Amino acid sequence: MRYAILLMGAPYSSQAAHSALRFARALVGRGHRLEGVFFYHDGVHNAARLATPPQDEPHLVDGWAALAAEHGVPLQVCIAAALRRGLLDEREAARHGKQGHSIEPPFELTGLGQLVDLGLHCDRLVTFGP
Repeated sequence: MRYAILLMGAPYSSQAAHSALRFARALVGRGHRLEGVFFYHDGVHNAARLATPPQDEPHLVDGWAALAAEHGVPLQVCIAAALRRGLLDEREAARHGKQGHSIEPPFELTGLGQLVDLGLHCDRLVTFGP
């Protein structure tokens, strides 16, 4: 079966991000195809490369990056929600005249059209929110 995940919860402020990552790992572990993860609303904070949680907590940003590296899962971040929250990749930082960036691959800034596309081409779109 082909799945997609919509994540709207910020890491460490609700259980949504942790549950979504565990669900994603369970999917691929059972042989299903995870076509992509779309980070929306406060879920875009899951792509913040500067996140540094305490050592006794799971590092969700690294967890998502590992999932992408191991299974080729696209990690798509809503560009409007990210920019609104101060999360930019190198290209957007340069375009807006900002000194640094806070998102890097494998996370990719995309539009809502990517979410619509995931919904159209997957058997299930599972949403995790706060």
